[in-house]
Amino acid sequence: MIITKTPFRMSFAGGGSDLKEYYLNHGGSVLSVSMNKYIYLSMHPHFHDDKFFLKYSENEYVDSIEDIKHKILKQLLTDYNLKGIDFNSSADIPSGTGLGSSSAFTSGLITLCNAYTNRYMSQEDIAKYACEIEIDKLKEPIGKQDQYACAMGGINFIKFNQDNTVSIEKILLEPTKFQELEDNLLLFYLGDTRSASKILAEQKVNTSKSDKVENLHKMVKLSYELKDELQNSNIDAMGDILHRGWMYKKELASQISNEKIDYYYNLALQNGATGGKLLGAGGSGFLLFYVLKEEQQRLRLALLDLEEFSFKFDTEGTKVIYYDD
Repeated sequence: MIITKTPFRMSFAGGGSDLKEYYLNHGGSVLSVSMNKYIYLSMHPHFHDDKFFLKYSENEYVDSIEDIKHKILKQLLTDYNLKGIDFNSSADIPSGTGLGSSSAFTSGLITLCNAYTNRYMSQEDIAKYACEIEIDKLKEPIGKQDQYACAMGGINFIKFNQDNTVSIEKILLEPTKFQELEDNLLLFYLGDTRSASKILAEQKVNTSKSDKVENLHKMVKLSYELKDELQNSNIDAMGDILHRGWMYKKELASQISNEKIDYYYNLALQNGATGGKLLGAGGSGFLLFYVLKEEQQRLRLALLDLEEFSFKFDTEGTKVIYYDD
């Protein structure tokens, strides 16, 4: 039995510039952090060495890889030439909530398959391979930020270069500033899930429109601005940068925001938040706010009908947590 643990992520600035339709022409960058909410994947030999028993949100019991419905599982079990597998997936957060669940699954499954076949791969190479699986092989209309954030852990400034390479710079904060940033970020669940594919597909098309491209340019500049502010220990700059980024992002595609999201976002600004954003592609999921400690109780009372979701930052990324040969 082998078990892996892979964190979900929160993106602060630059989201959308990780789509190849943008970064191959202009270069992109994102600043994000992984969090202590995880997807856990396990694998051990099945009693029948020619069958697959796969348990995730559905159960599959099949005789052949060709019969597997889960696209990521099918691709990776094929790539690693595995059979006779008993696989299980469980997570702290449901999929479709804007925290990178699909890429966390892919990165965690690569880590699991490497351990199962006694192979080594760095976290950066795991992220690169996860991008190849999701974007190149499975043709998902997604970007490259989630794979790197989930695989590597910590606070990262991630550059998507025009030559299709990726550069990662760790953002290292003093312990007191790290704690302050963690304490001043509050997360609220809107109570919905969604598929990101339709929103991202529209966003990809919109990258050919000059006004949308200009917004992405501004969002990339915000990621650099946030990197500089954090490295200078100016934690409170987070609120304003989140707010400006959210205003730009809402204009990238029609379904990114809606009446419900706008209502709660504006209510939060009226009750102590200095800025925030919806996490993920848009439409539903989690609202993230930057709020000074003395204003947090007022904000919680204003958003009483939303579920607050406590978290801390993760610093380790994807890893094996149990190995019994």
